[in-house]
Amino acid sequence: MTSLSKYFYIAPISTDRLLPLLRNSLHYNLRYLLALWIACALPCCLCVAETIVIQGPDALRKALQNVTPDTRLKLSPGEYGHGYYIRSAAQLTIEALDEKQPPTFTGGNVAIHGSQCSKLTLRNLTIRGQKDNGLNFDDGGANAQVNSTSKTQTDTHQILLENLSISEIGPKGNHDGIKCSGIQGLIIRKCQFVGWGGQGIDLVGCHQVLIDECDLEGKDGFSASAGVQIKGGSSEVTVQMCRFKDAGERPINVGGSTGLEYFRPKGAKAEATQIVIRENQIEGSSCGVAFVGVNEALFERNSIRNPTRWLIRILQENTNSGFTPCSNVVIRENQFQFQRKDLREDVNIGPGTSPETFRFINNRWTASDVPERSKPRLPVAEEGGVYGSNP
Repeated sequence: MTSLSKYFYIAPISTDRLLPLLRNSLHYNLRYLLALWIACALPCCLCVAETIVIQGPDALRKALQNVTPDTRLKLSPGEYGHGYYIRSAAQLTIEALDEKQPPTFTGGNVAIHGSQCSKLTLRNLTIRGQKDNGLNFDDGGANAQVNSTSKTQTDTHQILLENLSISEIGPKGNHDGIKCSGIQGLIIRKCQFVGWGGQGIDLVGCHQVLIDECDLEGKDGFSASAGVQIKGGSSEVTVQMCRFKDAGERPINVGGSTGLEYFRPKGAKAEATQIVIRENQIEGSSCGVAFVGVNEALFERNSIRNPTRWLIRILQENTNSGFTPCSNVVIRENQFQFQRKDLREDVNIGPGTSPETFRFINNRWTASDVPERSKPRLPVAEEGGVYGSNP
């Protein structure tokens, strides 16, 4: 992905300079998504994949012990329990035999844990009731030791998670629907999340990620700190066309606070960089979006409805020496609808941030209870904002 730094706060930015950035980011994600799909499908085109129909949990555990590259496991309907561990698998697909009768993984600490896998696909599965995480994918910790200047392909790459139903994880504490650490090339699409303790999707040091058309909804009794969290040195992440409904305190947490030993790559100086959040529906929660130690992000064409405390948060929770303050975020063409009586303040700005580097362009703001008080107090003047009209 082309570096975004020249478009952000070094000198004032004109809209003419910003629009190429937006077009480039969209074209990049479409190209990357297509390339990843081709790369995942290519081995199946060049050779005959081994397809195994699985009947029950014992058969699945046995198959995973002896799995070979380019294997497709098609799971018959039924209950499959929990506690599956997959290590160093390549070109493995685990999916429902009948997508209308998805197999169910219930209870335990984790349904499936994959480590150092490449070209792994999970499709049309139901995950429910785990105490720790629903799904967990990682690099075995190796990528946390990679220097920030390294361009080496990680061992854990090209993971596709599609049409998964994940619910009732936790219920309290840092327990995620999907937790991913150190993955390069990840697609999460058309997945549904209902009730979790920590994050619906937690990305720690992940790169080249697309989260697309997912549905995340909180549930009473589940603590849910965030819907999607992007932190630990993550970069080139797009979250688009998703629905967030009461999806934690921060429905989208762009950044966070990560221990230095967990950053991927090692030596990164921002929690997240080159992040695109576009065309999402965000309803409820204490804020519409939180930017927390991120450097370079776009937040565009989203619909934010009725946050209960703040419209936007700008925070710096990682205060280690040398870290870039939260900065260089463009917020454009979004629709904010809110109740003025509910808000503590429009934009919550924490210490150690650089709110003067933010850009607000052509957003629509509506206080539905008092339309004449729709114009928000922003850290910088907005270009072309619309105030008081119904979205």
